[in-house]
Amino acid sequence: MTNLLDLDYEHLVSFVGNFGEKPYRAKQLMHWIYQENLINFNEMTDISKVFRDVLKGKANVELPSVMSDAISDDGTRKWLFDVGGNNGIETVFIPEDDRGTLCISSQVGCALECTFCSTGRQGFNRNLTTAEIIGQLWLANFYIRQQEGYNTLPNSDRIISNVVMMGMGEPLANYDNVVAAMKLMLDDRAYGLSRRRVTLSTSGLVNAMDRLKEDCPVALAVSLHASNDKLRDEIVPINKKFPISELMAGCQRYLEKAPRDFVTFEYVMLDGINDSIEDAKALLNIVKDVPCKFNLIPFNPFPNSGYKCSSNEQIRRFKEVLMNQDYIVTVRKTRGDDIDAACGQLAGQVSDKTKRNLKRIKNNDIEKIS
Repeated sequence: MTNLLDLDYEHLVSFVGNFGEKPYRAKQLMHWIYQENLINFNEMTDISKVFRDVLKGKANVELPSVMSDAISDDGTRKWLFDVGGNNGIETVFIPEDDRGTLCISSQVGCALECTFCSTGRQGFNRNLTTAEIIGQLWLANFYIRQQEGYNTLPNSDRIISNVVMMGMGEPLANYDNVVAAMKLMLDDRAYGLSRRRVTLSTSGLVNAMDRLKEDCPVALAVSLHASNDKLRDEIVPINKKFPISELMAGCQRYLEKAPRDFVTFEYVMLDGINDSIEDAKALLNIVKDVPCKFNLIPFNPFPNSGYKCSSNEQIRRFKEVLMNQDYIVTVRKTRGDDIDAACGQLAGQVSDKTKRNLKRIKNNDIEKIS
């Protein structure tokens, strides 16, 4: 059986063509699946019964199932979706007055081991399929429309106006499936989101950034988090492969075709680690040739992280150094922390293939003994 969520328009045209159907059938299927949120072929009434019967034998629309569904006091909603093999991924919807943002996962766990990120502590199992990535958007649309206050809105009212690839995993380490899913997000036959409203966040896989610039340029956010290679090697280990100088050059190249004329640099505020005035001044120096904005992220604690969040006063002073040089700087609001849905807290349920947790447990035991 072919899961139709794995197919973008071109592949869907090819699929229906295998049964002698014209390309308009692909457009009809996309309309029902993505715009009407219907997955039962019997309900797709403008498709002939003969072809519906063919579809029932050859295709399906298979979605992850819901393991848990929690709503924060501030309205943030987090789902844990079952993707098989004792694995779960987390997806977060953040409602605001002027937008609704969905934070989507791209992997079961993450292999990059950023030390301040809960996902990185869980280890890594596998990449998500295109269906599992776009399925998060489908399911979020479906369940949000069941909520009081949303359930009377017509389908043409876009509840989810923005998508950020900032959930579990490094999106560019699952390049093909993430790009295929983003193309569905952008396709007017599916969700029709603007490239400016789809943001991919990367820890800095520069070679993949160069590919993305050509294949599917969307808004870019870079998880920077340090102003020098020594510290970034430690807290964002991919920096050992793509050091800051290469990353900045990659950002400059990306902007040649990006839908926005700036890169957003994300910077988690870690008390006594990367939050000094000297760090802020060094940060200004490394980004001087890259049009950018800054998003300062107060560290959201999780068990045994080993880090503390910078004080509000220190964040204010750090921000002031950047703003005094005419940069736009925002401090990310902590949303959904009461349900562990805040930035850096997503952990899901990961059957770790890297044995990272086992190594960490052994090391902790050694430290306790010594």
